[in-house]
Amino acid sequence: MSELYSAKVLDHVHNPRNVGCLDDANVVVQAGDPSCGDALVFFIKIEDEVIHDIKFLIKGCGAAIATSSIATELVMGKTLDEVLVLDDQKIATALEGLPEEKMHCSNMAATALHAAVQQYRDTVAGKEPPIG
Repeated sequence: MSELYSAKVLDHVHNPRNVGCLDDANVVVQAGDPSCGDALVFFIKIEDEVIHDIKFLIKGCGAAIATSSIATELVMGKTLDEVLVLDDQKIATALEGLPEEKMHCSNMAATALHAAVQQYRDTVAGKEPPIG
């Protein structure tokens, strides 16, 4: 595995950051890639359009773990508009690259974060009533 991944990817695989749940999360989003079995959940505390805390749970390969871990570091303390410009390529670059066949992992993390912003703006911020 070490020949395929950068030292930064391996560090996040072996020492993932921000793993767990947040009891006071006001946004919870799930994402997955059925083709490879990856499943991701982000728990996010957003206040005044800023991510104040973020945790994640993941079932997936090393690249899925690393991309989710680095994504939490990249968005912590950022405004929601800053989160929306984060894409799969920026996540991969922050990890000093990913093999092409693992780019879907960084896309899963970026897509989940974008969905979280949309969910917050549509429901928590009061634009739409929550479903249910």
